[in-house]
Amino acid sequence: MMFQTFDVQTDPSHAAPRIARLRQAMLQAGVDAFLVPRADEHQGEYVPARAERLKWLTGFTGSAGMALIMTDRAILFVDGRYTLQARTQCDVELFEIGDLVGNPPVKWLEAHARKGWRVGIDPWLHTIAEVRKLEKAATKQGATLVPLHENLVDRIWQDQPAAPLGRVDVHPDCLAGQSVAEKLAALAGAIETAGASHCVLTDPSSLAWAFNIRGCDVEHTPLALGFAILAVDGAHRLFLDPAKLSAESRAHLENHAKLSAPDDLAPALVELCSHAAAIGLDPALAADRLRGLIEEAGGSVVEMADPAQLPRATKNATEIEGARRAHLRDGVAVTRFLRWLDLQEPGSIDEIGAATRLEDCRRAAGEAFQEPLREIAFDTISGAGPNGAIIHYRVTTGTNRALGAGELYLVDSGGQYRDGTTDITRTVAIGKPSAEMRARYTTVLKGLIAISTLRFPEGTRGRDIDAFARRAHWQAGIDYAHGTGHGVGSFLSVHEGPQRISRMGEHKLLPGMIVSNEPGYYKEGAYGIRLENLIVVEEAREIEGGDTAMHGFETLTLAPFDRRLIDPAMLDGWERNWLDAYHARVLDVLSPHIDPDERQWLEKAAAPLAD
Repeated sequence: MMFQTFDVQTDPSHAAPRIARLRQAMLQAGVDAFLVPRADEHQGEYVPARAERLKWLTGFTGSAGMALIMTDRAILFVDGRYTLQARTQCDVELFEIGDLVGNPPVKWLEAHARKGWRVGIDPWLHTIAEVRKLEKAATKQGATLVPLHENLVDRIWQDQPAAPLGRVDVHPDCLAGQSVAEKLAALAGAIETAGASHCVLTDPSSLAWAFNIRGCDVEHTPLALGFAILAVDGAHRLFLDPAKLSAESRAHLENHAKLSAPDDLAPALVELCSHAAAIGLDPALAADRLRGLIEEAGGSVVEMADPAQLPRATKNATEIEGARRAHLRDGVAVTRFLRWLDLQEPGSIDEIGAATRLEDCRRAAGEAFQEPLREIAFDTISGAGPNGAIIHYRVTTGTNRALGAGELYLVDSGGQYRDGTTDITRTVAIGKPSAEMRARYTTVLKGLIAISTLRFPEGTRGRDIDAFARRAHWQAGIDYAHGTGHGVGSFLSVHEGPQRISRMGEHKLLPGMIVSNEPGYYKEGAYGIRLENLIVVEEAREIEGGDTAMHGFETLTLAPFDRRLIDPAMLDGWERNWLDAYHARVLDVLSPHIDPDERQWLEKAAAPLAD
């Protein structure tokens, strides 16, 4: 069975009657506007079907967005990755498309909210920090932010799916590299240092990391949705639906925490407040309703960062070695797929056929290495020709097109293995590429090489190095509307914070952090180009002749780039040296694991560049 389906998931025609019903619910609730974010009570990027309120209401299926529904207009805010997608999935006669980054809802309300407006929100779906900004923006215009006790979309969504009950599995210490007891002791210390007696873990990734468990409550990401209250004195509590637990996982967790149902979270917080507990919440991650529960019960909120976030992001030696193993088998799969693709006649396969073949290659490689593919990391982006210009394109039976001669094919995909999560993008020429395609591809490659070879001092943030990937783009008068890199988990979320390489990347890049390196270029209506490797931050090392130790990156991903799309004349000598060395490494590492025909193809694909 495929991990990915290609069904058409939304219909723009459904939006109008649903918006009409929502406006009726707004009238009954006494609000003039209502915000519908793509979020659940855990504030994660990946949400279960039950929480896909934005998709159900608007038709938009992207992973980031928010709708502002008013009595006389509706705005769907999306970021640059989804501008084209939103226009195709939504009724543009009904929705204005807003800029989630440049002019998000908080800025829009600050400028356009009407005096006396009551703006409704579900406080479970907005963070503490977000609600503060919304309140300030509304107050500036004489409006009021109104937390509602019932989500208005839930009120009208008659066939809303049930909450997920995915099985919880134990993630063994031999893959985690650290025991639960060790992790919880360190987290308790961090909580005490922050001046709290307890802390609520709201991020399922932190839950999975801290308790060495994995789940299957959301597509493609091994998360078990739940909460935890960690205590300095070690009296930890874990709130998971008991139906998710096997005898093994229950016994594993009962060694470390008292198990309770999710509905017990609110009473537990109230009880702690009666004993003068100081409860830590991450204002950037925790739902504002949690703050409300604590303060209404007379408790004290200590604002602190999620104590599991940073240790989860800085992989230990065991996790890094696991990532290398995962990328080895993934490299075999992707290289095998690229060879197969190269042998096909233009027009003979389509986007769905290519995505299906790639998943088959991953399954086969996992079986050969005796470490099965557990899931794909996300729906494969399989875009031919103009579809490749849609940054987060999802192929369906309604959009599927053939890989035609003279076009580019962009494939962005990843795998979930017990020892690591992978994410790789390659762009391939179908037939003979144009000179413009080769120039743009080489520009993107230069950006990838710039990050791959970078040395940087302690304290460097993602925002400090993002421009290195864009230098060649800017010199050519082009750019791309997404970040250069996101954090990646260890058999967890393919998008993991706090690290990222982007203009908004405020966190320091620390040894052990895995990030993607993925510059791109997109020509609307024609083609898209993106190249992506995963890289891990290395410990700082002295440079001969220098006086400051510098960090660098180790490249984890192993698969060739399409040499037909590279213009050697555009590369400097050091760039060519890096590319030739990378390809030589790909050939050396993968050759023992592929058959003679595949090796013969790879020898040509990974050959040094000719002038």
